[in-house]
Amino acid sequence: MKSLAEEKQIKTDPSHDFNHVTRVLNLATKIGKSVKADLEVIIPAALFHDIIVYRKDSPQSRNETEESAEFAGNILNNVAEYPKEKIELVKTCIRQCSFTKAIVPDLLEAKVLQDADMLESTGAISIIRTFSSGGHMNVPFYNHNKPLIEKHEKDFRSGVGLFYRRLLLVEKRMHTKLAKTMAKKRTVFLKTFLKQLEGELKESDIIK
Repeated sequence: MKSLAEEKQIKTDPSHDFNHVTRVLNLATKIGKSVKADLEVIIPAALFHDIIVYRKDSPQSRNETEESAEFAGNILNNVAEYPKEKIELVKTCIRQCSFTKAIVPDLLEAKVLQDADMLESTGAISIIRTFSSGGHMNVPFYNHNKPLIEKHEKDFRSGVGLFYRRLLLVEKRMHTKLAKTMAKKRTVFLKTFLKQLEGELKESDIIK
C-alpha cells in the first residue's frame, strides 16, 4: 500500500510543480485578455488548479479537481478583499479543468483555464512532463515490442503511448482562437519529435 506522500505529488513531481502553475497562470492570463475574460476569476483558478495532485496511476487522481476546488474556496473565503460572489466561479473553473474527464466547460473563464492547462500537454514542455511523470510511475519510455503505436490503439504503459492518448489530441480540444494557434504549432513539434524518434530507433534496430 502506498503512503500518503507516495500517493500525492504536490511537491515531488516536477510535472506538477510551481513552474507548471506559473506557466499555466501566464498562459491563462494571456488567453483571458484575448477574449476579455474575468482575470479576477482566472488568476486564482490558475494558481490553485493543481494544488492537490495524486499519482496518475492512483484511483484518487479523479478527485484532484474537486479537492483543489474546495481548497481554493476555503482560502478565498478567508481573503476579505476577494469578491465572495466569484468564489464559486473559481471553483467551477478548477472542477472543469481536467483533461481526463473530457469536460466541455460552459463558462468562458473555465474554457480559458482549460486551454492554458491543456497547452502544457502538447509541445516541448509536454514531452518533458510526460517522461517526468512516467519516471515517477516507473513507466518505460516506449513499448519495446511496438514503440510507435497506431492512432487507434490505446497504450497506457509507456511514455510514447501517452502521445497518442493525449498529447496529439490537445489541438482539437481547444476553445479559444489564441490557444488553437499555440496548440497547432506545438503539435507540429510533437510530430517532428516522433519522426526523429522513429529514425533513431531504426538506427538502433529497435524498429525494423
